[in-house]
Amino acid sequence: MPPHVQGQGAGVHSPLSPFAPLKPREDVVPWSLLTDIKTEVKNKRITPVYTPAVQALNQKTQKVQGFMLPLGPGEQQRHFLLASVPPTCSFCTPGGPESMIEVRTKAPVKYSLNAVVVEGTFHVLQNDPYGLYYRMTEAVGTK
Repeated sequence: MPPHVQGQGAGVHSPLSPFAPLKPREDVVPWSLLTDIKTEVKNKRITPVYTPAVQALNQKTQKVQGFMLPLGPGEQQRHFLLASVPPTCSFCTPGGPESMIEVRTKAPVKYSLNAVVVEGTFHVLQNDPYGLYYRMTEAVGTK
């Protein structure tokens, strides 16, 4: 088992957070599934080892809820990270790569400090150059 790497983990919702934790929903992929992975070192690089349940999500339309981490300025976002817990710092990720999804949308989604839900094509990534584990493309904001 590789040593613990800084920045990995499912993320912890701070009890001091002004934002409510995610409410359980039956119609979204649960973060408990996405964060239940192991890692191994291959060619001096930490790589994810996905469960069969996670691999089954690949290239299929999925719905996920989480907290937006914008990757650009503005109220309308087309490219952002979706995290399992709200950020506690503007410059810090709230967990490791298993607790975030890179999202690219068809149409802009209004930025919100509260939880949002997006639906799109879900990608389980292998050897992503940015170290991401998940990406969603052609996404739309839903309720």
